[in-house]
Amino acid sequence: WLVIDRKVYDVSKFAKHHPGGSRVISHYAGQDATDAFVAFHNDKSLVKKYLKSLLIGELAPDQPSFESNKKKPLLEDFRELRCTIEKMGLLRPNSVFFFLIFLHLLVLDAASWLVVWYFGISLVPFLVGIACFTTAQIQMGWFQHDLGHCSVFRKPKWNRLLQILVINVLKGLPASWWNHLHNQHHAKPNCFRKDPDLNMHPLLFSLGKRLSVEV
Repeated sequence: WLVIDRKVYDVSKFAKHHPGGSRVISHYAGQDATDAFVAFHNDKSLVKKYLKSLLIGELAPDQPSFESNKKKPLLEDFRELRCTIEKMGLLRPNSVFFFLIFLHLLVLDAASWLVVWYFGISLVPFLVGIACFTTAQIQMGWFQHDLGHCSVFRKPKWNRLLQILVINVLKGLPASWWNHLHNQHHAKPNCFRKDPDLNMHPLLFSLGKRLSVEV
């Protein structure tokens, strides 16, 4: 069970079919998922149609609609800030900007191979080719990151298709793998055992007082 806008939903069976992955939604079991729901779903009216069949009740009037480890004034300020940002249009994508990003990474990627093909594999052409290829790969990583967040096109479908082209074809990594991990990261940022970015412990690092106690 989880809470969205004070309404309680039973997502036990639905979690397996959740488009964003079962772990993302199960991380909020027994918790208020309102802010995560708002952040992850662009077309909320469409999603709410599917939520109707999962509705099992509402919170009692005396029950808070936020977690005990969160401060209500801070949470209210955050939600007000998000509304202001949306009204200002700061979340609307700039098509020209993303087109130029995509174009320049394609040019750099092509240039890296053309330089080596045309000038041979002597030291200078090889280093120039490496510089172009490395820059292109880094830019592809960030571009597919924006596509994974559905931040480039208004329709999620087009974001997914271009993300598959960029990360699967141009970088050689599966988009499904990246989305599975990154969605969890943004659903539960810096939560040990829930945020995959922290699951590198004890091989690499462990930061923070709370994290150290849990470890």
